[in-house]
Amino acid sequence: MFEKTKAFCDSLLNMGVPGFDLAVFKSGKPILRYMNGYNDIEKKIKINGKERYNIYSCSKPITCTAALQLWEKGLFSLDDKLSDYMPEFENMNVITNSGIKKANNPILIKHLFEMTAGFSYNLESESLIKCRKDTNGKCPTREAMKYLANEPLLFEPGERWEYSLCHDVLAALVEVISGEKFEAYVKKNIFDVVGMSDSTFMLPQNELETIAEQYKFENETAINIGKDITYFKMGSEYASGGAGAISTVDDYIKFLEGLRCGLLLKPETLCLMITDRLTDKQKTTYWTRDTHGYGLGVRCHSGGDINTDFGWGGAAGAYLAVDIKNEISLYFACHLHSSPGQGVRSLLYRFIRAELFDSGDFVNIQKEISGLYDYNLTY
Repeated sequence: MFEKTKAFCDSLLNMGVPGFDLAVFKSGKPILRYMNGYNDIEKKIKINGKERYNIYSCSKPITCTAALQLWEKGLFSLDDKLSDYMPEFENMNVITNSGIKKANNPILIKHLFEMTAGFSYNLESESLIKCRKDTNGKCPTREAMKYLANEPLLFEPGERWEYSLCHDVLAALVEVISGEKFEAYVKKNIFDVVGMSDSTFMLPQNELETIAEQYKFENETAINIGKDITYFKMGSEYASGGAGAISTVDDYIKFLEGLRCGLLLKPETLCLMITDRLTDKQKTTYWTRDTHGYGLGVRCHSGGDINTDFGWGGAAGAYLAVDIKNEISLYFACHLHSSPGQGVRSLLYRFIRAELFDSGDFVNIQKEISGLYDYNLTY
């Protein structure tokens, strides 16, 4: 079973992906675990399924789940002003066509979840460079936000969708509200709850060797770039809510099942998380507006029968999808930045669903793939 899905995954190796690992659950039970390729190209070490990866933006649903747990307890409202909890964000400036001016609208907590707060994803801004200098390279999560607040917003809060440091700010908000370090809160309330023993937001330096080799695709070649999180970890004490988690396939599928089955959030909270929230104006800048909406930190169903999943992906190739209606969870891991498979990995969910339900969607999948690269399905 799942021969078409396996063939699709194997085709990614021909595109330059060093190796991959895919886990799929249906109705709470594993139905597919398929891996191929190399953990370490240079040493010819094959993928073994136990690799720890930098999962980058697949960190975001974890961070949003942590924050929503606090929301469930009534500790904040989505419509609360961020400055009520983090005062440095009270008097923000915004970039306009006529220069930098005082923002007219406050940043609300919902804007952090929705990626509509007005932040950028520039970790090399003048203020954040100063943060690294002032803290001797530590950049504690909460302290770093005080520096970020000195940077002008790209637009008025709520005006549009912009992929940014919103979920890093959300991690700091979790610290403020919970009174705990973000990484400690997540370990106690998410990782330990579902048994994610190999996952962390703060890797001890002596465990760096436990991370799989990491590559970047350049000039049609996978170049080894070391094991550390690239770019997104500002300092040694910075837990990046948006890109700082380390996990394994075995662990992350536990997180997805924990979400799907109600172990981590109440069903009604998960429903809120995966409901499209973007206005028509906000959607004009949203990446996958043609196939999905965007909820509280995840892409989500926006109508129609083809894409009924929610989830997200990571910069080094990780990809997650959960289909509540059909009780499907899948997680795909690789460790390749600028992967040539980045644009087609979303088809994994479509393949799985089509093979499970003998769907005619294979015809549509073939049309979407056609011309992207040399791959043919056998009907």
